[in-house]
Amino acid sequence: MKRIITALVFSGLLMSCNSTDKTKNDNKEDITAETVTDSTSNEMAKTLIPIDTDEALIATALMAAPRASRSGCKVIGYNMAGEFVTLREGDNELIVLVDNPKQEGFNAACYHKDLEPFMARGRALKAEGKRTQEIFDIREAEMKAGLLKINPGSTLHVYYGPNSMYDPETSKVEGAQIRYVVYLPWATSESTGLPEVPVAANHPWIMNPGTHRAHIMISPLPEE
Repeated sequence: MKRIITALVFSGLLMSCNSTDKTKNDNKEDITAETVTDSTSNEMAKTLIPIDTDEALIATALMAAPRASRSGCKVIGYNMAGEFVTLREGDNELIVLVDNPKQEGFNAACYHKDLEPFMARGRALKAEGKRTQEIFDIREAEMKAGLLKINPGSTLHVYYGPNSMYDPETSKVEGAQIRYVVYLPWATSESTGLPEVPVAANHPWIMNPGTHRAHIMISPLPEE
């Protein structure tokens, strides 16, 4: 009888030891997993760097253009020295405007070259100190007079966001997303069938209806 009791006690001690060891191992695995996660997060954070060179301005702005067209886009805008220049010549129908490094956040654009006179006029009026509504009114009058022209269907792609850090491997800007504008001068809700306010996220609508700057606005949801 004593032998049976002794055997039972011994078995109980072994089970207790194994349970303790398992708990220790489980804790160790949890800590390891947390360490790996933290390390990965830190590595991801390290990949983001400031947009502080002309090359970075070009690379990040090209994200506004369709992927298949990026290699042939002309790139213009303010360089790191604050000069408005042609940063790269192009050989296709698109022009890319880089982010202004002197302004907060990020805002780059890509548009058809036929829109350049209209865009350049806006930049010139802004440089003269004209306000947003004044620029709108002047360009509207010049459109009516035939001094400026927007071909219906001309598209503007805007790549924008609140941050100015980017991943040098992908050229993606932290938190940035794309927005599309399709110009239809003088179009209205009645002529297009589009609402004048967005019905829901990701839905097209018409902005500035009935004016020279009427356009279809499409704001896709962020990728994440």
